[in-house]
Amino acid sequence: MSKRIATVKRETNETSVSVEFDMDGSGDFEITTGIRMFDHLLTQLARHGTFNIKIAATGADPHHLVEDVGICLGRAFNQALAEKRGIVRMAHAVVPMDDALALVAVDISGRGYCVSEMSFVDKNMADLPSNLVGHFLESFASEARLNLHVKITRGNDDHHKAEATFKALARALDAATRFDSRITGRVPSTKDIID
Repeated sequence: MSKRIATVKRETNETSVSVEFDMDGSGDFEITTGIRMFDHLLTQLARHGTFNIKIAATGADPHHLVEDVGICLGRAFNQALAEKRGIVRMAHAVVPMDDALALVAVDISGRGYCVSEMSFVDKNMADLPSNLVGHFLESFASEARLNLHVKITRGNDDHHKAEATFKALARALDAATRFDSRITGRVPSTKDIID
């Protein structure tokens, strides 16, 4: 079995992003984007998905920075999965965090699509504009080539809602990328391909 790892770099006039991704890690992370709240949320993906993630990103505009990190992390995720042989493919997770409850469902289908039902009270979560949470998820889902549905069913504290969402995403991605011993070597699709 080949290692499920990938490295993606993206240099534009607006950002510089480097991502190293190990799908079969132990939850280790080194994440520096210059946006502390964004770093905090991304660490949830590593720790609760048991992925090893290294991200180094710089950029003056938070919108472009968050988007480009989503693009690079999505590409790394997709590349690490390769042909997707033997994986569970679909999974979901429901995660509480104090007052907040988030539900995330994923299908590693080869079709990037994101539906999110989330609202935040404040315009900013510390140094992260709140609307960029949804934008990151859209960028990630598009490049990871997966269906992603997110719903925050309750909560008052924006930090709790966002963190519950990233933890639920981590758990759902972890479950969907695990190997199913009943279909070893087969692509989990009637098309026999997921691209």
